[in-house]
Amino acid sequence: MKKNSLRSRFPVLVVALVVIGLLAWWGWNRLNQTGPGAGFASGNGRIEATEVDVSAKLAGRIEEILVKEGDFVKKGQALVRMQISTLEAQLAEAEASYQEALHAVAAAKAQIALRQSDVAAAQAVVMQRQAELDAANQRMKRSQSLAGQGATSRQQLDDDRTAVLSSEAALAAARAQVVAAEAAVQAAEAQHVGAESRARAAQATVARVKADIEDSELRAPRDGRVQFLIAQAGEVLAPGGKVLNLVDLSDVYMTFFLPEVQAGQVALGSDARIILDAAPHLVIPAEISFVASTAQFTPKTVETQTERQKLMFRVRARIPPALLEQYLEYVKTGLPGVTWVKLDPEAEWPEHLTPNIGK
Repeated sequence: MKKNSLRSRFPVLVVALVVIGLLAWWGWNRLNQTGPGAGFASGNGRIEATEVDVSAKLAGRIEEILVKEGDFVKKGQALVRMQISTLEAQLAEAEASYQEALHAVAAAKAQIALRQSDVAAAQAVVMQRQAELDAANQRMKRSQSLAGQGATSRQQLDDDRTAVLSSEAALAAARAQVVAAEAAVQAAEAQHVGAESRARAAQATVARVKADIEDSELRAPRDGRVQFLIAQAGEVLAPGGKVLNLVDLSDVYMTFFLPEVQAGQVALGSDARIILDAAPHLVIPAEISFVASTAQFTPKTVETQTERQKLMFRVRARIPPALLEQYLEYVKTGLPGVTWVKLDPEAEWPEHLTPNIGK
């Protein structure tokens, strides 16, 4: 009876196995045809975006954080305020030093004017001594003529000669005074240059401290969204200490990897399509914005078609910024998905990879 029962069931089992085999073949064939076919390639990846760490330029304590995680911010918007009491004291000191330097410049200018007046006075004395010398020479010449005629005494001639020598000495001394006065002018001018240099240095110090105060209010370098806070109000940061992480949602892309043969056929600007695991019904348009010039080892998170493909090229598909602006609140980094890229420019995208978002 058992043998007859088995024999009667055998055709049924055979039919069942055949049906299962057909279903498996149909399922495999169905899955194998989910792609667009020849002329296209795909790779797994995750949504990424340009990230910026907003950091403190100087060491200091965080006074206040003006945003929260998830907030959208505009370029130039104040995000964080650092304590500036120390900088304000430094600014007051620098401004006082600058004022002192300005007074020193004014004093140096006055010294130059004074020394220049000394030069003028010394030159006037030189002219006076020169006139006295000329008069003494005239008297001596007359005395010499009269002495030759016996009309004057020998003593008078000696006195006139002595007067000439005395006038020459006085003229030399006056000329030396001019040289000394001119040297004093040069010294005063050097002091003036030094005073002006100190004034410029003090002014630069004021500008630097003001810049440090301005930099103590950390502002958004670009439009974006606050991804997460790294520090909290009250914490003391070292120079370059990070406060928060900002993600630029106008530069969103998916990085994936292709083998050498396929990567060599991908051109910058080529059309691409992104399908996220979280929303498989949405087809997101993109374009190839980057293809690595050198191969690298395949990351562990990227699957390859064969075990022999050890080296892959990194490729980046960028989502148009105009499309991102319409869905800023929904853009999230880290979402996994698949990117399809066209290798053959003449190939036509199949209907199921036609973009259906942003219309």
